[in-house]
Amino acid sequence: MELPFDLDSLSLDIHAAVQVAIILAIAGLLISVWLGIRSIRKARTLRFFRMRRDSMVRGWRLLFFAIFLGIFAFVISRYAEPVAYSFFPPTPTASQTPTITITPSITITPSITLTPTITLTPSVTDTPTVTPTPNLPSEIESQIESIVTPNPDAIFSQLIFSQGIDQDSYQPLNPGEVFQNPIGHMYALFSYDGMLNGSQWSALWYRGTELVFFESEPWDGGTGGFGFTDWNPEPWQWLPGEYEVQIFVGTAWNISGRFLVEGEAPTPPPSPTASRTPTSTPVPTSTRTPTPTPTPTPTRTSTPTLTLTPTFGPSPTPLPPTATNTQEPAPTPSPTKTRWPTATPVTPTPTKTRWPTAIPDTRTPTITRQPSATPSP
Repeated sequence: MELPFDLDSLSLDIHAAVQVAIILAIAGLLISVWLGIRSIRKARTLRFFRMRRDSMVRGWRLLFFAIFLGIFAFVISRYAEPVAYSFFPPTPTASQTPTITITPSITITPSITLTPTITLTPSVTDTPTVTPTPNLPSEIESQIESIVTPNPDAIFSQLIFSQGIDQDSYQPLNPGEVFQNPIGHMYALFSYDGMLNGSQWSALWYRGTELVFFESEPWDGGTGGFGFTDWNPEPWQWLPGEYEVQIFVGTAWNISGRFLVEGEAPTPPPSPTASRTPTSTPVPTSTRTPTPTPTPTPTRTSTPTLTLTPTFGPSPTPLPPTATNTQEPAPTPSPTKTRWPTATPVTPTPTKTRWPTAIPDTRTPTITRQPSATPSP
């Protein structure tokens, strides 16, 4: 393989190589110091504890690396050339003749000196007021069911408020501190470290001094990571004002955050009015059909009349008339008692009863002729 240059014609200067290595080490040192300080400053502005800690660790690593580069540059400048010359003896080289440097003789002195202006000193200094430490209400403290002692060194980051959250990374979507009505679901996000599973934690939501929502339960999110507390009331319950969220570990307050709701809340829908349901009045139903009372039919009794026809001759002894059995009329059945229903009486339609037509008696009595007396001879 043919090289693009001849190694025999390449001259290496050990002093120049050492100087280049020192320059590169110093440049790396300056860059590491600048990046480390910038990372540490940025960590102070982060709200999440985990991200702040990672940025702080990165900054200190860069500073330690800068210290290492400084030591490396010092060692190279002190011992690199002697060690290299022990293996590669130096060869004399022609030294360059210094050139004449022209020194300017005239120095321009500024004739006008700017006079500093008067700085206004504020006459009134605001004195910070003492903020009382929040306490866990007794009615919530009585609901604590955890038996694990909380870690007193557990810490939470500053709360970040948002109406949305990325469920994969637990990062807020469009965070802010002022929100306009209508508002629905609200999240308070945080990072944490030093928590113990099973220890009690509580999140209290206040509107002014009024407790509007809280949650208190045993912790199950592990030692460190990202988490949130949320409240999702009806839209008309978001009244305008300042809201505060307080985080407690056990009964000890840990962190608080505030946000502002502006604009009038939506009008709640009208509540349904209870109406009386009309009760149906049962209509009595006739279960028994009344039986019409039968009308007794008179029985016509025909009595035969005996008519005597006179005959010529001696008057025989008249026979006594034959007694005729007179048929008594059949007994009239007694009307049955009809039990009427308790409901509205139903008047039956009267049934037309046809009266029997009297049949004329066409029977003719038989005349019995008495034998005539025969004269004696």
